[in-house]
Amino acid sequence: MKLLTVIGARPQFIKAATVSRVIKSRDDITEILVHTGQHYDANMSDIFFDEMQIPRPDHHLGIGGGTHGAMTGRQLEAIEQVLLDEKPDCVLVYGDTNSTLAGALAAVKLHVPVAHVEAGLRSFNRRMPEEINRILTDHASDLLFAPTKTAMRNLAKEGIPTDRTHLVGDVMYDACLFYSDRARKPEWFDTLGVEPLDFVLATVHRAENTDNPTRLAGILRGLAGAKRPVIFPVHPRTRQKIDALALAEQLGLHLVPPVGYLEMIWLEQNCAVVATDSGGVQKEAYFHGKPCVTLRDETEWVELVEAGVNVLAGTDAESVASALAIHGSPRGTADLFGDGQSASAIVSRLMALQSRPQ
Repeated sequence: MKLLTVIGARPQFIKAATVSRVIKSRDDITEILVHTGQHYDANMSDIFFDEMQIPRPDHHLGIGGGTHGAMTGRQLEAIEQVLLDEKPDCVLVYGDTNSTLAGALAAVKLHVPVAHVEAGLRSFNRRMPEEINRILTDHASDLLFAPTKTAMRNLAKEGIPTDRTHLVGDVMYDACLFYSDRARKPEWFDTLGVEPLDFVLATVHRAENTDNPTRLAGILRGLAGAKRPVIFPVHPRTRQKIDALALAEQLGLHLVPPVGYLEMIWLEQNCAVVATDSGGVQKEAYFHGKPCVTLRDETEWVELVEAGVNVLAGTDAESVASALAIHGSPRGTADLFGDGQSASAIVSRLMALQSRPQ
C-alpha cells in the first residue's frame, strides 16, 4: 500500500510520529509525507522532525500565512498536483487545520480514499474555523478514526455510516507514553527563579483569543492573578498581539520562546496547573496528571470536563484567576483515550481498506 500523509501544524507532527513509527516497522506499506508548511517557523516545525525522529517530508509545499481561504486554496492546488504525481492508494489527514481540509478535498475530488485521524470531535461552535474543517473532513472521509466514545456518537448523529467509523483511541496518548521518559528541561528554565511543581504553564494561540484585544487582555490579567509564577511559551504571532497590549511585563508573566515537544512534556510534567486554549494541551495535561483550565467558552474534549479534570474558564480575568486556584492532581482513568495502541489500530484498518469494495 502507498499511503500519502498530509501534515502542516504542530499537533499533526506529534500525531503523525506515532503512526509513522508503526508504518516503518512494516514492509507492506510505504508512506509519502507531505508538509504543507502551515507552521513555517523552525521552532514550530523543524524541531519536531528532529526530536521525534519523523522522516523528512518527501514534499514541502511552503504554504503558510494569509487568510484561511487563501491558505486552504493554495494548499488544495498544491496537494492535488502531488496526488497526481504520486498516485497513492489512500490519503491520511490529522486533526482540524486548513491542511487537514485541503488534503481531504484534494483526495476526494480525485477519488482517492481519505482516512481522518481524530474524527468526530465537535465543539458545536461553527464560528471556529477548526469546527468547519472537522465537519467537512469527516463527511469527505472513507475511514474515520475516532479517539473517544463521544466522538463516535457525534459521527452517528450526523448520519455517517457505521462501517466507516472506528473507535481507536487517541494517538496523542500513544505519543505521551513513548516520549515521557525523553522529556527535556528547557535551558532557560533555571534562569527564571521558578520552582518545579509551583508554576502555571500557559499556552494561547487560537485566533478567537489572540485577535480579540479584550479576550487576550482578560487572559493575561487572569493569569497574573494566579498567585503563582506563569511560564508562557509564546508563538511569534501571539507575541506580536501581546506586545501591542503592553501588559505582559507589568503583569510579571514569563514570556518565553516556543518550545519543542520534549521540552513541552517536561513543562507539563513539572507545572502545578495548565492554562490553555489548545485542544491537544488539554489532553496532555490529563495524561501527565495535571489540572487544566481551558481559556475558551467550549471544548471539543467534553470528556475531560465531565470527568472534573478540566475547567472551562472563558477569558474573563476573574474567572480565569478563580479557576487557576485549583490545587492537587486530577483523578481519572486513562482509558478515556484508549490503551496507548491507537497507531497500530489505525495502520491495521488502513491495510484493510485495500480489500474493501469501493
